[in-house]
Amino acid sequence: MDGSPSLDLGVIGNCAIGALIDRSARIVWCALPRFDGDPVFHALLGEGTGGTHGDWCVELEGCEHSTQDYLPNTAVLRTRLRSSDGSGLEVIDFCPRFCARNRMFRPLMLVRRLRPLNGAPRIRIRLRPSCGYGERRPLLARGSNHIRYVDAALSLRLTTNAPLSYILDETSFLLEEPLSLLLGTDDMLQSGVEETARTFQERTEDYWRQWVRRLALPLEWQEAVIRAAVTLKLCTYEETGAIIAALTTSVPEGPGTVRNWDYRYCWLRDAFFVVRALNSLSETETMEHYLRYLANIVRDSPDGHLQPVYGIALERRLGEREVPTLPGYRGMAPVRVGNQAFEHLQHDVYGNVVLASAQAYFDLRLQRPHRHADFERLERVGGRAYEVYATPDASMWELRTRARVHTSSALMCWAACDRLARIAAELDRPERSRLWQQRADEIRAAIEKRAWNPARNAYVESFDGNDVEAGLLLMAEVGFAGRDDQRFAATVTAIEAGLRKDQHLYRYDAADDFGPPVTAFNGCTFWYIDVLARLGRTTEARTLFEGMLACRNHVGLLSEDIDPRTGELWGNYPQTYSQVGIINVAMRLSRRWEEKV
Repeated sequence: MDGSPSLDLGVIGNCAIGALIDRSARIVWCALPRFDGDPVFHALLGEGTGGTHGDWCVELEGCEHSTQDYLPNTAVLRTRLRSSDGSGLEVIDFCPRFCARNRMFRPLMLVRRLRPLNGAPRIRIRLRPSCGYGERRPLLARGSNHIRYVDAALSLRLTTNAPLSYILDETSFLLEEPLSLLLGTDDMLQSGVEETARTFQERTEDYWRQWVRRLALPLEWQEAVIRAAVTLKLCTYEETGAIIAALTTSVPEGPGTVRNWDYRYCWLRDAFFVVRALNSLSETETMEHYLRYLANIVRDSPDGHLQPVYGIALERRLGEREVPTLPGYRGMAPVRVGNQAFEHLQHDVYGNVVLASAQAYFDLRLQRPHRHADFERLERVGGRAYEVYATPDASMWELRTRARVHTSSALMCWAACDRLARIAAELDRPERSRLWQQRADEIRAAIEKRAWNPARNAYVESFDGNDVEAGLLLMAEVGFAGRDDQRFAATVTAIEAGLRKDQHLYRYDAADDFGPPVTAFNGCTFWYIDVLARLGRTTEARTLFEGMLACRNHVGLLSEDIDPRTGELWGNYPQTYSQVGIINVAMRLSRRWEEKV
């Protein structure tokens, strides 16, 4: 079987850690002790300079075929391997997650359960964790029924009923009965290996099935929405409520582009779309935890200034560095840790935070609805939006060497003021509502005057500019432009002419810091489909949506980007923007339940 890296990967996790597993049951990515930590398994980005493979393989001798899927409505992954002699085995992978002792049990643990299916499968287990981003191997210490992997910053214990000598020596052996392997922090199990693994699996499956059962689903595309929803949940760091952009770092946006970024942090530009998706699913618990994370950011910003990105525990400094110890995805360096975007000025964040936070002033389901004190803190964010709406920034696309007054940023500043006016009215504060409405009207007038280009017959990407970009589609999303707005309709036509390639949409087509984009951004394609539906072009929207669902990998997931020429997935994975795009568009396009039953 082809062992070259790809994004044909299953995802497991428990809202504390996550791991990626390829179609041959090889764990190729897992960072500990958090999403943004040192990758214990890093084979997705190549072998380390310290001779580290950074993977965990279950190899079937003579393997020539594999299938991989999820147990229905769960985050439990099943891989089946079959060899040329007809023998086969099944590998079940998951991270335990269930309620125990009145709290959620989500240990830093990977569980692998092996079961022979037919014949006499001969297997080899290779467990090769690493430390320091591939710089060194941990020390090994053998116990009676376990192996410890120890480093200054790492202590893991593998507890198993498989022969330890076979694992340590990577010896092939016959799999004649089920085996279980539990790799986690250096804690002893409270019961036998097989009993523990079986109980953990049963309770984890039950948790996920009950969680899915409570979701509000559309009539159509339920399988796709369920998988996107589970994956969105897996990108949640439950301890703080943060939702990361992706589990990986440095998977390039396209071949050889050097657009290699670390996405294991929380981008505020995602906030509105994440809340919209969670709200439409009626997943109020995750939504409320996420709103609490955003409220902490607002509370810690006394002058109203917001960074584009924060760490999963509210870290403000995410210093970016290149890691020389890993060669990168398919050898495409660099591998980056941290993200310089935390230093950028990105004015759209103000609107995204206010738009997301507005949910807490109107939703009676929440345990802690926001009130006057929260509003006053949120006003500081709106005040900053009003101050900066006509000043240059890096835009939502985080341009590193060019600043302009970007229309999409001004648009989100308008949205901040507009929603603050609505919140103030809800709180019966008419004087504040009038003030914020006046400010919103001022920003709208500036956008209509300076962002409209008569020669292009379209709104353009920056004040007094000439080009279009996909962020302009959000005028409909945030309520700036309605269905009958002729200027907006003309702008959509211009975007189609300039940015649509086959069935996909690019962010922009002008060269940026790294040249012209070579792949389409999946989130933008979903924005475009949403706009088509809003404009009444429903048949076309449904066709494009079905096309996007066909682009998902074998387990129904999407990364950040797609190459329209080849259909190959690129960019960090799995991408939160892409998962919420699936959810939000399915909710808009699906037929209503009463049309079917």
